[in-house]
Amino acid sequence: MSDITIIIVNYKSTQKTIDFLKKIPVGYNIIIVDNSNDGDLRKTNLGNDKIKIVETENNGYGSAINRGRREIKTNYFFAFSPDIQGVDKNFFEGFEELLKTDLKFAAVGPRFTQVTHKSHKQSDEKKQIGKINAISGAALLLKTDAFDKINGFDEKIFLFFEENDLCARLTKQNFNIYQLNKIKVFHPKGVEKGTVEVDNNKYSTLQNFYGWHYMWSKFYHYKKNKFYFFSYIFFIPTILRFILRIIFHGVIQDHNNKNKYLMRLNGLLSSMTNIPSNKRINL
Repeated sequence: MSDITIIIVNYKSTQKTIDFLKKIPVGYNIIIVDNSNDGDLRKTNLGNDKIKIVETENNGYGSAINRGRREIKTNYFFAFSPDIQGVDKNFFEGFEELLKTDLKFAAVGPRFTQVTHKSHKQSDEKKQIGKINAISGAALLLKTDAFDKINGFDEKIFLFFEENDLCARLTKQNFNIYQLNKIKVFHPKGVEKGTVEVDNNKYSTLQNFYGWHYMWSKFYHYKKNKFYFFSYIFFIPTILRFILRIIFHGVIQDHNNKNKYLMRLNGLLSSMTNIPSNKRINL
């Protein structure tokens, strides 16, 4: 029996979750935290008595993992987004082997392909196991007692930067975070390729929603874990850039881009004025 429990967060992604379950070897206890509030996943025949579905309100990715953690008894758990690609038998064998070593870690994840250094900082690929500041929450192995010591994910964050915040707090408690570079995965980005399954006419709505939360969470993370008061000065150029783009796209009557930057500016200003991360949409 593995000492790892698997947590999968499902939101409007029933088919992707079902497909992802097929990639997990037999023997793991699996917790699916379903934020969808539509009952679609429970209606499916998952065909595995080691799978438990926990239905909850959609309070974000981190909150869902916190809820799933309450169901596990193992010393480790893997948090997954069901759209992650490259997870297979070899993936799990690599991490199971890691647990047999004397490596002391609070969090460890795989290496991500098709990302730029600017958008996704990773460890030195020449090292089999590299130390790193933060690991993507799309595929993240956590030590349960370390996770509990920092009270899990910050539930004020609805979306984006939740893993950066988690890893920053782990580091402050002198826990180590690593990347297992020989195990590689790919995480699709963008509304068209992401986890949530939506109709074509809702793409722009979802994209703007993501933009609002990205800016809200980015400022919140920087203020909380990096610059604090200086963060207000640090983000002034971003505010000015958004305003100029809003004016420009308004003049040329490009309403889609104007709305995009309005949403991003609104998310940033909401975070800067301590308005909660409360933006929601119906899909």
